[in-house]
Amino acid sequence: MTLPRTGIGVDVHAFGGDRELRLAGLAWPGERGLEGHSDADVAAHAACDALLSAAGLGDLGSNFGTSRPEWAGAAGTALLAESARLVRAAGFEVGNVAIQVIGNRPRLATRREEAEAALSAAAGAPVTVAGTTTDGLGLTGRGEGIAAIASALIVPVDA
Repeated sequence: MTLPRTGIGVDVHAFGGDRELRLAGLAWPGERGLEGHSDADVAAHAACDALLSAAGLGDLGSNFGTSRPEWAGAAGTALLAESARLVRAAGFEVGNVAIQVIGNRPRLATRREEAEAALSAAAGAPVTVAGTTTDGLGLTGRGEGIAAIASALIVPVDA
């Protein structure tokens, strides 16, 4: 019997540049953007890492890193869809992904359902999103960037 597998992913990006903020699969007009090779969507990126680690397929950098120019500027939802495809190609089905976004802004609660729908569509499986702050501590508390932590459950197709 093959058991389900879990993975954890973490992503952090600093605020910077002049692009629009992309977070949890959504554009956030009026919010500072994040620096990064792709769109710097920390929620989607953490979800990718969680899925890839659960399946033993490396991480975001080894699959979509700066050595892969075709992924420059890519949407986090595109990376998540491709990560889910890779997991399925490796013989697993995605059970679910849970993401915790850490930062002062934006307030995710105002668009949580929209974010969950966008990320679930990309992953082809249920994705939940929650937000928290660090009460002024660390880089997220000082407003220097946003972080995200995700966990994923995958199930072998032959189980």
